[in-house]
Amino acid sequence: MSSLTQIVKKAFTGNRNRNPIERAHASQLRTLKKLLLKAGNTQFGQFYHFSDIVFNDNVFGLFKEKVPLSNYSTMNPWWQKAYAGEESVTWPGKMKYFALSSGTSEGASKYIPVTKNTIKFITRGSARQLMRIARCKEIPTGVLNKHYIMIGGSTTLQFNGINFSGDLSGITSGNVPFWFEPYTKPEPQIRALKDWHSKIEDIIENAPNWDPGTIAGVPAWIKLLFERIIQRYNLKSIHDIWPNLTVYIWGGVSVEPYRKSIDAMCGKPLNYWETYLASEGFLAFQARPYVSGMRLLLNNGVYYEFVPFNDDNFDGDGNMLPHAKALSLMEVEEGVDYALVITTCSGAWRYLIGDTIRFSSLKHVEIKITGRTKHFLSLCGEHLSVENMNDAFNFVSNEMGLISNEFCVIGVTNDGPLGHDWYVGSNKPFDTELYKQKLDAKLGELNDDYIVERTHALTRMNVTYLPNEVFNNFLEAQGKGGAQVKFPRVLKGKIAEDWVKFLKEI
Repeated sequence: MSSLTQIVKKAFTGNRNRNPIERAHASQLRTLKKLLLKAGNTQFGQFYHFSDIVFNDNVFGLFKEKVPLSNYSTMNPWWQKAYAGEESVTWPGKMKYFALSSGTSEGASKYIPVTKNTIKFITRGSARQLMRIARCKEIPTGVLNKHYIMIGGSTTLQFNGINFSGDLSGITSGNVPFWFEPYTKPEPQIRALKDWHSKIEDIIENAPNWDPGTIAGVPAWIKLLFERIIQRYNLKSIHDIWPNLTVYIWGGVSVEPYRKSIDAMCGKPLNYWETYLASEGFLAFQARPYVSGMRLLLNNGVYYEFVPFNDDNFDGDGNMLPHAKALSLMEVEEGVDYALVITTCSGAWRYLIGDTIRFSSLKHVEIKITGRTKHFLSLCGEHLSVENMNDAFNFVSNEMGLISNEFCVIGVTNDGPLGHDWYVGSNKPFDTELYKQKLDAKLGELNDDYIVERTHALTRMNVTYLPNEVFNNFLEAQGKGGAQVKFPRVLKGKIAEDWVKFLKEI
């Protein structure tokens, strides 16, 4: 029999002796059990017999067996009940908030439930990231005691008589903890503005009154804001008016197409920190400086599963197949693309979020966002990801000395040979034939399947130059201007038709 000393020692050292993925897996087991227990008496929980699952020895296996993988179309009928006012549908109580999300500028808005628990865990995740940043040696002491500028959606939400809906950033900005409010800019009356242009104007007008150390927002709008402030006050750099600005927290899209433009407007280097805050919850943040990867938040109200993003699990349009298999943290590998599936304290159950990720470090449980399940090109087996496109675009634009912030690609399947039509934004015209040659070569370096198909079926490739501002103008024309809208890299269906029509009319 073990002595008391041995038992105590094992209790305190056993978890420490596990490898990082084992510890992460144990943390995720606790999270899943908490979610199942909390939602056991909801309509969804009773339908899928959560009480049987949570007290079973094989919680992970039984959860996968009893609860099907879902997406917005399968969860939405449940969520619509909550939107209509029914209580305890997929999460206990009434649902006060719904985040409007379409992932990109395309498609109709989705209504994603947001609970008090979600808001609490988003606040906790934000605080954790700020604590990580504060520990970074490159961040001067006191920077995080300065103002914190958040460029987000309006806190004035739509009300249907039952609940409120709007951008997640607007919902969270309207629920800033009292202890953080004195540091938060812009002020509540500006955050409440619904007209995006009026909000930007008020931010520019108040810029001299603020002393930010940190700014957060989508890269395209941070770039625009810096440009407008520098122009308004005839500055050489943004640091002429905000000398203590040091930290930039970004997410949602790759920052690389905008980094050169943003850096050019700074009087000193910014520290870039990536975050993964989706409409469904706070999923990950960059925990180490100068590392291309974000640490999954493992005990933040979200349970994760991972579906290998391959032909066994997805069709050519990025739709998950009925027999798709989801893996747990214990089963994943580095360097493999996975479609992310989450179960959350917002009442999303085994929900395909639409993003694809890759583990950059299992040791640190860090991931990279590689694209969207629907935003990739595989007309004939080239399997070109958004990550491939971003990397090639950034490489060629830099090599040709261009300041290029935006691009998009349309797959051409009719009117002749199969191919890709690229539309590249830039600060100046360029030789499109040379750009095409360099782009084609770089894509071939990054993707072996692309090389094969370019020598056979994929014979067409066009590059069109556009001024950078055309992309924002298109979003405005679509009624999609605002802090949280990102230009989709791959255009399909109606948005592709609208884009081509828009270009013909300008």
